[in-house]
Amino acid sequence: MSGMTGSSNGIQHEAHGPLGGWRGKLHRVIFESDTRAGRLFDEVLLWSIVLSVLIVILDSVESWHIVYGTLFMQAEWFFTGLFTVEYTARIVAVRRPALYMKSIFGVIDLLAILPTYLAVLVPGLQSTIVLRAFRLLRIFRILKLARYVSQGNVLVLAIIASKEKIIIFLSFVLFTVVTMGSLMYFVEGPANGFTDIPTGIYWAVVTLSTVGFGDITPVTVLGRTIASFVMILGYGFIAVPTGIVTSELVRAGQGVGQKACDDCGNTNNDPDAVFCKRCGGTL
Repeated sequence: MSGMTGSSNGIQHEAHGPLGGWRGKLHRVIFESDTRAGRLFDEVLLWSIVLSVLIVILDSVESWHIVYGTLFMQAEWFFTGLFTVEYTARIVAVRRPALYMKSIFGVIDLLAILPTYLAVLVPGLQSTIVLRAFRLLRIFRILKLARYVSQGNVLVLAIIASKEKIIIFLSFVLFTVVTMGSLMYFVEGPANGFTDIPTGIYWAVVTLSTVGFGDITPVTVLGRTIASFVMILGYGFIAVPTGIVTSELVRAGQGVGQKACDDCGNTNNDPDAVFCKRCGGTL
């Protein structure tokens, strides 16, 4: 009986415990960054993503494409091969690959490599216009950067926590632009370009945001006085949401950490978590 119990515990540990052997080492390198190898892996992937996106951008310039098109294509296949190896390694390094493949990062990783293969494998994609459309899809690679920006989770939590304050702030902004736009329509009138209240509201938004296109400008003394007030008010409006989000960032940053799941590869787990937030697997 004790032998059966020991065997059962061994099977359970293998199914729910940390990955061992070469898969466990691969998992720590790919999904965790607390080791030298893990940090090096993240840095190489970061620069590869940035360079691959830069190549797609430069290849969209016709003059550059004519001169360096072949070089760009070779570089594109190099990065596609690199990301294919990375995608395969991530699937191998987790206990339940299907969970990783269906996750948001799994889908993004697939989108990062799929367009290059589709442009070759799918018949009827010889048209230059269609091929360019598929090249645009490679911009999805920039979404892979989200995995390596650990503080992104802190930012999301801060925005969620300050949601009510931001809604109240935006309501006040809406009230201000409607009021000032209506007032400018009354003061300046159609003769000076303020043909209706929506046009006045557009002017108020442009002025309050300190963009100042200058396509509609007040002419009267009272109109310019109001415009000056709205301009000064705009600087204050920029500072308010910054302060709201900053205060929440400080709070959110105190409780966010990373702990990679062996089952699905999710790294958005608290440092003291016992189970994965996504799949419920034991950490």
